[in-house]
Amino acid sequence: MTTRIPVTIEANLTGDPEYGASESGNAYARFTIAVNDRRLNETTNRWKDAGTVFHRVVVFNQQSPNVANSLRKGDSVIVAGDLRFGTYTDKETGNTRETRDIVADSIGASLKFATVSVDRTPKTDGPAADRSATGPVAQPVSTTGVGVAR
Repeated sequence: MTTRIPVTIEANLTGDPEYGASESGNAYARFTIAVNDRRLNETTNRWKDAGTVFHRVVVFNQQSPNVANSLRKGDSVIVAGDLRFGTYTDKETGNTRETRDIVADSIGASLKFATVSVDRTPKTDGPAADRSATGPVAQPVSTTGVGVAR
């Protein structure tokens, strides 16, 4: 049985993402993030680390190579997805173990302390994916000067 809880977390990567493909051919990227809790010490009026919680994250399909090519250890990211709890039987001991993973729907670099540049990749099934395709090209209304008639 698996429990799913929607979450959004800002955290730091503890290592470079691992990129691969499952036996069925689905691409994935896996990495661990650390959420650092800080508290203000009212006596000294200074911030103090109050503990770290680690989460394993996995992302699938087209987003996975983007994650693997873009993110590195120490990068601050925002992860949105489902927190999933599960159980499995340890093959070596036969004991039941619990797991906690975030299956990410969306991952982005946090801009709190960094800047990024965005290089868009075409959707795999959209017209931009086929560079030889021809067809009409539309300009946004904001650049054509044409208003909306009602």
